[in-house]
Amino acid sequence: MSKLSRRAFQAAAFAAAVALSGTALAADKYPDKPITMIIPLGAGGSHDLNARVMTSVLPQYLGEPVVVQLMPGGSGRIGTAAAAKAKPDGYTLLFTHNFFDELQQHVTKLPYDPNKDFVPVARTNYAPPSLVVRADSKFKTLKGMLAYAKAHPGKVKFGHSGNWGAAMVPGAALLQAAGVKMTLVPYKGGGPAMRGLLAGDVDFTIAFPSVITSQGDKVRTLVTLADKRVFKDVPTSGELGFPGVASMATMQRVVLAPAGIPKDRLAKLRKAFAEMSHDKTYKKLLVKLGENDEFMDGSKYETMRMQQDKAYAGLVKELTSK
Repeated sequence: MSKLSRRAFQAAAFAAAVALSGTALAADKYPDKPITMIIPLGAGGSHDLNARVMTSVLPQYLGEPVVVQLMPGGSGRIGTAAAAKAKPDGYTLLFTHNFFDELQQHVTKLPYDPNKDFVPVARTNYAPPSLVVRADSKFKTLKGMLAYAKAHPGKVKFGHSGNWGAAMVPGAALLQAAGVKMTLVPYKGGGPAMRGLLAGDVDFTIAFPSVITSQGDKVRTLVTLADKRVFKDVPTSGELGFPGVASMATMQRVVLAPAGIPKDRLAKLRKAFAEMSHDKTYKKLLVKLGENDEFMDGSKYETMRMQQDKAYAGLVKELTSK
């Protein structure tokens, strides 16, 4: 090799090394700007409240702010579609739940494939739903409300957070188990549904601990659709004779990233969320909301996610077969 060729080769090698070094450096700097967390639900719901806790603590472990973007509508499809179309660079995340993520695909055609377009970052916690009425409601117990509904088919109005969403599914499962017919009124999220209840537009809604706690004495909880009590004086659906409802009613709060995200960035996100889950301030804030801190890493949640896919396929078939 001539001296000129050797020098050209060395120059090219040096340039390549610099380029690789720059790439590694860029990857190491992630994130170097705010991360957007899309929530496909309305303001005031349990996801919104949980996100406020997360975004107050998570930046300590990421080094950059996390900005919440509420995108309600279309039973979660508007916000989810926006996240699916986002550049998979780790700067757009989706904070959603299992009903939108794994159940909805079995009841309607979606502009995205949840199992192909997203990868789990973390299951931040789970939430058992409860049935609540206004504090001044004539319905004092679940038994009394169901008896009235049976005697007056369609008269009782059930306000929920959107078709096949986190409130509609548990409520529908309970009504199916009880064998009663009610009028379902969809809203754009749990917050709007709660406001509809407080305004007297509907008779009851399904809500989660953080939302119920935030309402204070404005609402009364009649039953929790879970295997164990969340509120000391409120019975579970199993205690009231509906043991099968809890298994399909629990909401899993999950953070997803668009598929194709670089592995090193996904790893950094998963690490940050795992560290956040042990943070004392984070835990205290969740307790104040009335929420649990049962964290699950995204890699482990993926297994549960695929199990949900199969289970919800069977549930939808059962609920829509009549």
